[in-house]
Amino acid sequence: MEVLSPNYMIELAQQLAFVSAFLGGFAATYLATLIVANSSKKSADWSIGFAACAASFFIVAVIASVMITVVLHSDAPSRMSEQTSISVARVVSTLGFIFGIYALLASVGISGWLRSRKLGMVTSTCAALAVIIISWAFIGFS
Repeated sequence: MEVLSPNYMIELAQQLAFVSAFLGGFAATYLATLIVANSSKKSADWSIGFAACAASFFIVAVIASVMITVVLHSDAPSRMSEQTSISVARVVSTLGFIFGIYALLASVGISGWLRSRKLGMVTSTCAALAVIIISWAFIGFS
């Protein structure tokens, strides 16, 4: 893993925390909506499960990102800034964000099947395209 400057890591962690908090809130609201829908279809169970995973992973990403910001703050005690813990927090925040994105897209893709086969095909296709584009973005559009 490349060593990044503390200021860059703080900015990156703040952005990741913001986006993860936003998407985590959306995932939690979406989860509540699916639970209240009270469908007995198997696709509802899968969609609820993926929405719960997404919300959980986004919470992990937020907490890890906040911890990076706290540890790297210029006024933080020097003993807090151990490179090992920062590297682990970077990995945890990144994986939480990535898994959260994919779980949320899986839930969205499955959700259309609650209504009809046609809508299920549309939502699954849209989610699959989003997975491809986001995966492309994660590797730097190369």
